[in-house]
Amino acid sequence: MAEKEREGRKTQVGIVVSDKMDKTVVVLVERLAKHPDYKKYIRKRARFKAHDEENRCHVGDKVLIVESRPLSKEKRWRVRKIVEKAV
Repeated sequence: MAEKEREGRKTQVGIVVSDKMDKTVVVLVERLAKHPDYKKYIRKRARFKAHDEENRCHVGDKVLIVESRPLSKEKRWRVRKIVEKAV
């Protein structure tokens, strides 16, 4: 299914940590945030469930995910492309 390029959709880059579900992968996204009091950078993590139509992603792959309409109870992202395959 060819997905149209849309303005204003959020994108994230993360690592696939689970591919055990059918057409779904769990993507771990890390970001750095500065602590308001101590001014030290802290690594924050978020896990997103993303739709992978052809089951092409596997654990360790670096993927680009894009925001979409709700596809299930917890799935609100789609895999746009695989940036880097796992070794």
